[in-house]
Amino acid sequence: MDNQIFSEIFLRARESHPLVHHITNYVTVNDCANITICAGGAPVMADAREEAGEMAGFAGALVLNIGTLNAGIIESMILAGKAANGRKIPVILDPVGAGATRLRTESTRRLLDELEIAIIKGNAGEIGVLAGADAKVRGVDSAGVAGDIVSITRDLAESTGITVVASGATDIVSDGKRVLFVENGHPMMGGISGTGCMASSVTGVCAAVSTDMVMAAATALAAFGLAGERAAAKSRGPGSFKPVLFDEMAALTPKDVLAGARVTSA
Repeated sequence: MDNQIFSEIFLRARESHPLVHHITNYVTVNDCANITICAGGAPVMADAREEAGEMAGFAGALVLNIGTLNAGIIESMILAGKAANGRKIPVILDPVGAGATRLRTESTRRLLDELEIAIIKGNAGEIGVLAGADAKVRGVDSAGVAGDIVSITRDLAESTGITVVASGATDIVSDGKRVLFVENGHPMMGGISGTGCMASSVTGVCAAVSTDMVMAAATALAAFGLAGERAAAKSRGPGSFKPVLFDEMAALTPKDVLAGARVTSA
């Protein structure tokens, strides 16, 4: 593909510093805040029901992550999501662990029923569960999905009208018509907790500055994956990898994305 559009989206993010409102999990909240800054955005983490809707009204994108959910958090997500919908602000949903427990699965379906979601980003197991495929999730990790994950991703996007991302060694992005494959990334990114959550944050940054959710998601995944590749080349293991990942994300330029994004279409 022509990488110019990915470079331009990343440039807009760097120049406009969009505010990205997160209601996310307490395991990775600080990592999500930092990667948002490194990607060019401005993070805010506000999950209190008393302010979640008001805060969403100020943002350029809203990221909802159910990694450590409870009933109160879901209510805050609904309030923030409805405020974002009212202002046509893109909502990114990371259904962490959907399929592992009834609470996670039912909460994800409630969010999908009550809110207009712009992008769903999950692993193959999570996406398979939401699509009704034979998929398994162990804890918050994919334990496999039966069938062709490309078709499953595309069909889920088509049936919901939502851009769907199935993350993996090759990330799949589809709106039901287009299918893109993002090859950027490194196995070391799976060796620390939080990279999936961070990818959702970077997706929020890019979605805030684009009207094309497929291209925004692909830009985010390519840029974050490229930063991961560069960090891995300078690291000895997970302990040294994580801080270098932030460094490389912060140092990444639109020209780097133009030269290094590896995105193909079906």
